[in-house]
Amino acid sequence: MTKEEARLQESRERKAHWKRWGPYLSERAWGTVREDYSPQGTAWDYFPHDHARSRAYRWGEDGLGGICDRHQLICFAIALWNGRDPILKERLFGLAGNEGNHGEDVKEYYFYLDSTPTHSYMKYLYKYPQAEFPYGRLVDENRRRGQSAPEYELLDTGVFDEDRYFDIVVEYAKASADDILVRISVVNRGLDRAQLHLLPTLWFRNTWSRGYDELRPSLRQAKNREGHAAIEVTHPYYGLRWLYCDGVPELLFTENDTNSRRLYGTDNGSLYVKDGISEYIVHRAKEAVNLEPVGTKAAAHYPLTLGPGEMATVRLRLTDTEVPLTNGNPFGADFEQLFSERQREADEFYASVIPQNLSPDARTVMRQAFAGLLWSKQFYHYVVAQWLAGDPAFPPPPPERLNGRNREWTHLYNADVISMPDKWEYPWYAAWDLAFHCLPLALVDPDFAKEQLVLMLREWYMHPNGQLPAYEWAFGDVNPPVHAWAAWRVYKIEKKRRDQGDRAFLERVFHKLLLNFTWWVNRKDAEGRNVFQGGFLGLDNIGIFDRSQPLPTGGHIEQADGTSWMGMYTLNLLAIALELARDNPAYEDVASKFWEHFIYIAHAMNTLGLWDEADGFYYDVLHLPDDRHVPLKVRSMVGLIPLFAVETLDADLLDRLPSFKRRLEWFIDHRPDLTQGCACMRTPGREKRRLLSIANPERLRRVLTLMLDEREFLSPYGIRAISRYHQDHPFTLTVDGMEHRVNYEPAESSTGLFGGNSNWRGPIWFPVNYLIIESLQKFHYYLGDDYTVECPTGSGRMMTLWEVAAEISRRLSRIFLRGPDGRRPVYGATETFQQDPHWRDLVLFYEYFHGDNGAGIGASHQTGWTGLVAKLIQQCGE
Repeated sequence: MTKEEARLQESRERKAHWKRWGPYLSERAWGTVREDYSPQGTAWDYFPHDHARSRAYRWGEDGLGGICDRHQLICFAIALWNGRDPILKERLFGLAGNEGNHGEDVKEYYFYLDSTPTHSYMKYLYKYPQAEFPYGRLVDENRRRGQSAPEYELLDTGVFDEDRYFDIVVEYAKASADDILVRISVVNRGLDRAQLHLLPTLWFRNTWSRGYDELRPSLRQAKNREGHAAIEVTHPYYGLRWLYCDGVPELLFTENDTNSRRLYGTDNGSLYVKDGISEYIVHRAKEAVNLEPVGTKAAAHYPLTLGPGEMATVRLRLTDTEVPLTNGNPFGADFEQLFSERQREADEFYASVIPQNLSPDARTVMRQAFAGLLWSKQFYHYVVAQWLAGDPAFPPPPPERLNGRNREWTHLYNADVISMPDKWEYPWYAAWDLAFHCLPLALVDPDFAKEQLVLMLREWYMHPNGQLPAYEWAFGDVNPPVHAWAAWRVYKIEKKRRDQGDRAFLERVFHKLLLNFTWWVNRKDAEGRNVFQGGFLGLDNIGIFDRSQPLPTGGHIEQADGTSWMGMYTLNLLAIALELARDNPAYEDVASKFWEHFIYIAHAMNTLGLWDEADGFYYDVLHLPDDRHVPLKVRSMVGLIPLFAVETLDADLLDRLPSFKRRLEWFIDHRPDLTQGCACMRTPGREKRRLLSIANPERLRRVLTLMLDEREFLSPYGIRAISRYHQDHPFTLTVDGMEHRVNYEPAESSTGLFGGNSNWRGPIWFPVNYLIIESLQKFHYYLGDDYTVECPTGSGRMMTLWEVAAEISRRLSRIFLRGPDGRRPVYGATETFQQDPHWRDLVLFYEYFHGDNGAGIGASHQTGWTGLVAKLIQQCGE
């Protein structure tokens, strides 16, 4: 057992709270639904970036390379000033949705380089220009550009020319669960001497201004210890702590209270306000900070002047011990020794996770993928009832809110550390994203992965009617039901890694998922025909209409993907029920129920018009009010999702569960009308397995002929969301004189239907690609090596389905790995990332990828589901 695994065990057994402190601070708290108290729900406009430095947040804090406790009561991050910017750099800047020509987008360069699961060691890099940060230029130029033009990025502004920037590395190492060492290293990459003001900042989340009689905590200057400055931290929950600061920096104190005078022209509630330190540093306003010195926000001021290539290091220590080291020196020799130990322990831990037969580059990509996942944990706080009603100390929110967003989710009470898709672009959880996060997370911290899955099913998350919350912009939107799949996969990953599966976890989630499954059956099958209309289903603008809104034609869409997701859901629950039935025969009856339910869904998929025999593909069908059915013949991921509904049953398992086996055989014998078009469930396959699948082997072959055609779905970098066929053959439908069209769009979307930075019309998305790979592997379990397909279509090269899955895995991994030419496809034509030695090994995990060249698009730090690449690379190494 490695030292990090020992810490994980201590945390699991509650012997030491190693996860109390972590990178739980958001990268953006402004422009979020939680902070929006406007009449019409215009979150970006109500709380813009310009307000963030001056307005105290209500629900959560943000910072640069920061940490906080798991309740986010005490926060720590860095602030910077290059002597030229109009404001202190305390948080990441980016464009609001209506400012960017491709939607909202962070305009900064920061990288999560390393983290252990307990955050015993963490490393973060931020690149800060020495020239004035071009806030206005980024807004103006992106607003000027149309959707056909590329985004105007920070590198495009020239502020990094001639390497005139600072590399700022923030590292954390835990001496104990509550003794955190901080090391900040600053390097001048430029050609000339340059000045930087470094301000490590400590503050409290404002819990005292809302009228709930919360006590105000305090920060105050403590006596110097061995020539080192110190801040004494007093909080009603945590008691007494200290932040020790290396050397004798100037300590600056203010309050984390709103500057109402600047924002609204009204009197401030306190003499010192949130932006006081910024005013003191940037505008030399001495009256802006408290000379006493006491407050709820404090910073240590380190003015640095560095020559070309020169590095400076600043050390701090946040601890619950007044004298944390021998001789009262918090920065003695064992400070650096402990950092070395934690780094070595992190290497030892990842050596047990990352196959050592991988190339150094592949190991680097995996390590940074895990770092991104672990750094993207965030304390997420949102109590809908309080949010709707407002706080006692403030005017009531506008009455429109009571009929607006999330009004039906008043039970929801969120105050937890949650895995986020991206802490800047998506600083809120998304239920189906989170399910995919949990697979790579389970490789390093199965306990956290399980906790995340359970959390979404708790009664203060799940709606009383059984629906899971989607995301804060609309909790009632419908995401694909992948929670059961994720729980089953996490269970098996942990079982393989620890030689023991957590059956209590599996049973716990199973019973809650029964409620969610019932919600789907009762709410999303409009006509009771086992054809489901999920609506949005996370696929954004993949189709011809916005499926989450009333159709312009009237009627509804019978969704091939919605129905297939439900087929997959039934098989996932069936697999869990069969596993639980090994110890408890009562689950055999439940398994029989899900098996029969699957048969009804598969029968509907194959006989009610969703399968097109001429094309050999599955399509959505528009069901009009006059009872006409119009196939929506878009070759898209909608027609590939039916492949996800596949499961195999081992012969020995069936023999151990005779009651379930009898029911299975009876149904096959007596209801041949329902098995029409489905895979044969009677004929044993490889190792006498049985196959449960919507698509039988013949239909599977026809779908794969299109999916593996490089002129259609198969890209050099994975499976496209829409076939390239539609580049020259767009699908059109005219309704009431208005033409609706779907084109193949390999990169940014040309429609703003779901925001310009969200596009399923051609790019490559990791979550559905991962499910394609897994489904092909399941088919191979049954069909074996005798079943081969041409890959790519037309190449004459025949592969087993296992080989096809491996080929798609390699193509996806290729996005991030440096090729023979030394370039990473993820960075496209951005030469700085391809060539510069200080950039080329820094990996960003984007939201989705260009369908033809693999370049990263969308949210640049969405390591969430794109973190699945770590699982794919691991499989290649094994």
